[in-house]
Amino acid sequence: QVQLVESGGGLVQPGGSLRLSCAASGSSFSISVMGWFRQAPGKQRELVATISSGGSTNYADSVKGRFTISRDNAKNTVYLQMNSLKPEDTAVYYCKQSTSSGLRKYEYWGQGTQVTVSS
Repeated sequence: QVQLVESGGGLVQPGGSLRLSCAASGSSFSISVMGWFRQAPGKQRELVATISSGGSTNYADSVKGRFTISRDNAKNTVYLQMNSLKPEDTAVYYCKQSTSSGLRKYEYWGQGTQVTVSS
């Protein structure tokens, strides 16, 4: 069973930066697609960024040029560097691990970390 633990959230002023971390247990991290999602109050959960096992990245248009996703397979950790934060980035941020094994796909979620952008 995979467990994901996010950290690094908090309160930051507009224009500020935060770095989120997500530490994964288990041995499947390096072959998995890792992603960051967020959910603001009253809204659906949305994709923020993903990174493949090979390092290919994908970003939501709303965060392109401001956020960077990266991974350290030796530490079983995925990061989200968030710069130039805006009030509309306020949300609970979730880490997701997607692992394919043959015809089966396994998905795991972290518990979330709150990011609040406010002056």
